[in-house]
Amino acid sequence: MERERLGSRIGFIFLSAGCAIGCGNVWKFPWMAGQNGGGAFVLIYIVCLLLLGLPAMVVEFSVGRAAQASPVRMYQKLEKPGSKWHWHGIWCMIGNFCLMAFYTVVTGWILYYFVSFLTGRSAELGFMPMITNPGLNVSYLGIVVVIAFVLLSFNIQDGLEKVTKYIMGALLILMIVLTVRSFTLEGAGEGLRFYLVPDFGKISFSVVVAAMNQAFFTLSLGIGSMAIFGSYIGKEHTLLGESVHVVFLDTFVAIMAGLIIFPACSSLGLEVTAGPALLFDTMAGVFNTMAGGRIWGSAFFLFMTFAAFSTVLAVCENILACVRELTGWNRKKGAVVCAVIVFVTALTTALGYSVLHFQPFAEDSAWLDFWDFIVSTNLLPLGALIMTLFCVSDRFGWGWENFKAEANAGKGMKVQDWMKPVFKYLVPVAILGLYIIGLMNFKWK
Repeated sequence: MERERLGSRIGFIFLSAGCAIGCGNVWKFPWMAGQNGGGAFVLIYIVCLLLLGLPAMVVEFSVGRAAQASPVRMYQKLEKPGSKWHWHGIWCMIGNFCLMAFYTVVTGWILYYFVSFLTGRSAELGFMPMITNPGLNVSYLGIVVVIAFVLLSFNIQDGLEKVTKYIMGALLILMIVLTVRSFTLEGAGEGLRFYLVPDFGKISFSVVVAAMNQAFFTLSLGIGSMAIFGSYIGKEHTLLGESVHVVFLDTFVAIMAGLIIFPACSSLGLEVTAGPALLFDTMAGVFNTMAGGRIWGSAFFLFMTFAAFSTVLAVCENILACVRELTGWNRKKGAVVCAVIVFVTALTTALGYSVLHFQPFAEDSAWLDFWDFIVSTNLLPLGALIMTLFCVSDRFGWGWENFKAEANAGKGMKVQDWMKPVFKYLVPVAILGLYIIGLMNFKWK
């Protein structure tokens, strides 16, 4: 099967950034910041992005571009004979399915809010009434899955790359407009201080672990989501430079999302620690009490829809690529089969607050919390750890020189030998240490 290619560098950057940018930035990041001390969390999050996220992204792009294959085949093309690294490729594919098991449902919620504001029915909205409505959840889940895999049934340049360019362009424009509007609200300053001024007394191990997990979640690292796009590009540009562009865009969107939400919360005296409901209940309340709220609410949730769909499309492309390499199917057949599997798996989350009750952890937990625990707490950090060890291990893995040569092919910023301790020691030790602390501090039953 001939390897498909992206048509342009901007297409690669937007596609990779689109995979990273999504609900993790504009849904999860603000409520994580709200629950973990605001500015203190933001500061640690940025440190984790630079010290852990950026090196892990270079690693994943490099493995993908060198192998020219999806995660289920990439290790087999690079590992030494007799090695077992390729088992992680299977876990990457499973991890992408697990991610879509809740991500597609959350995208459906966002789409429902956009439609409600657009049609003037925003006064009826509420987070709990929405998630406990099985018909609504299944319907919007179906819409999201159908849209995603219909677009992916075309070749990558005519489908995914072209659509993502428009989505990302519209997303960035809408975000700037909404940020300016949020700054003009009365009392916005208090929200900005909470969000941007660190209170160092609020920094704890749990905050650091939450920031690391959020960094890997928002960059979609550890389950091969970035490796697949590395496999679609040539060697014209170095991968450290491309990773910097993607991390910058991803961080820009996350920070801007907070600049939209926290000033609005303080302006209306709304709770910033509301958790997953923050985006839905809080922002809907903001727009419903604002002059021109229907227009601003429609614009905000359109921006949210674009952000969410950019990740759904990118991760589903990873799933489709893995399945096609395992089966040899064409895009259309693979898209149909993958759509059915994603839809059926995601029914657990869609019905998890109504029909399929499941409390894996605390009493208020549900299927969404289970899938998020599997992906965010386990597969993402451990996957990034495995890929990094594979690239820096000269004896058992691909090896530093092979990794460096691939990462440095082309024009742009180069991986230097003085960075080797960062990749070989700092990243693995930090990930493993924070992972263990995170499990110890996790809120089990």
